[in-house]
Amino acid sequence: MAIVIDMPKLSDTMEEGVIAKWNVKEGDEVKTGDIIAEVETDKATMEVEAFDPGTILKIFVKEGDAVPLGGKMAIIGKPDEDISDLLGDDDGKAEPVSKEEKEPVEKETLESEAEAEETKGKPDEFDPEAEDAKADKVSDKKSTSDDGKIKISPLAKKMAKDKGIELSNIQGSGPQGRIIKKDIEEYKETPGAQQQAAMKRPEKDEDVQVSQMRKVIAKRLAESKFGSPHFYETIDIDMKKAIEAREGMNASGEVKISFNDFVVKACAMALRKHPKVNSSWMGDVMRRHAGIHVAVAVAVDEGLLTPVIRDTDLKGFVQISAETKELAGKARDKKLQPEEWEGSTFTVSNLGMFGIEEFTAIINPPNACILAVGAIRDVPVIEDGQVVPGKRMKVTLSSDHRIVDGATSAQFLKTVRELLENPVNMLL
Repeated sequence: MAIVIDMPKLSDTMEEGVIAKWNVKEGDEVKTGDIIAEVETDKATMEVEAFDPGTILKIFVKEGDAVPLGGKMAIIGKPDEDISDLLGDDDGKAEPVSKEEKEPVEKETLESEAEAEETKGKPDEFDPEAEDAKADKVSDKKSTSDDGKIKISPLAKKMAKDKGIELSNIQGSGPQGRIIKKDIEEYKETPGAQQQAAMKRPEKDEDVQVSQMRKVIAKRLAESKFGSPHFYETIDIDMKKAIEAREGMNASGEVKISFNDFVVKACAMALRKHPKVNSSWMGDVMRRHAGIHVAVAVAVDEGLLTPVIRDTDLKGFVQISAETKELAGKARDKKLQPEEWEGSTFTVSNLGMFGIEEFTAIINPPNACILAVGAIRDVPVIEDGQVVPGKRMKVTLSSDHRIVDGATSAQFLKTVRELLENPVNMLL
């Protein structure tokens, strides 16, 4: 019996998914556990597997299309099985698509390889008429469609992004002038091209499609900012001893400890001492969390992800550092799993590496607080009546006033400062 494969719920905040890639096509046979598609959610690109064996009888959506939760993705069943009752309003006929949409990436690659094979082994001869015809053919190709969008295969687009290549500088060699993998591989940047690209102004405004991640970030942060009464407290921390401690650790260890690791560890220990900060507003109750799970904000191309270091208070600097690096890498590659981004009780957001000295952050719901960490500054300070060089860092705590009061937040910050100014206490 044929069954419909619906869009599954792949994250706690997911409302729809975008088909990033189909690994099958209509007519393909699949086994239980086969990965049939990759779906972009608001947090990561997740794999969708077949739970039943059979043949792909119908694919409802194209790559790049958004599908709401529970929406139809495909139908799987026996070959030649009648699926008319499962199509609903869809009569089973594909909607008309342009020639460009009908040309898959694989065909482009095969055509390029066929052309290369055709000329392989032929002597190098110069034919003026042939060269002129070839030039005319190339000039007739357009890498942009009538609406100004650049025609490019998904693989070529990713390669160009990874290499930082400006697409407007490339002449596509695929069908309809589409830019394909070979064009990116063979592209050679002319001297001064980067500078010219930076100075070049776009001809008109560009509307950028909002990704699933950006949509959810916008929604959740707006709900947090306007739904939770924020207040902010800033404290200045002497980082001289923390700098010395870090240098000593990194001189003898294989894992390099960052200043952010120091902050995360200090926050985890302070949360143990101030459990009110390690809470969530649940409407009728305030939930005091038993576990301390600190999320670390990681900037990615499409926004911000907050992977979670679980039981942070029970872990040392080396383990915190290793987990942070691993999770940050997964976040940037969009390979985080739900259990790696869900369940945080506190969040640290650090912009110090960008030279930002002080900022305020929006609370990551359902956390009660988020700590914004600035850069370590070289400033003159007074010690024993003398002006001496100092190393200072400002941190700002954003708190939900429904859960945490000003005095509680101040006491929490005081504990964080004491731990960072005397890091040996974090080793006990």
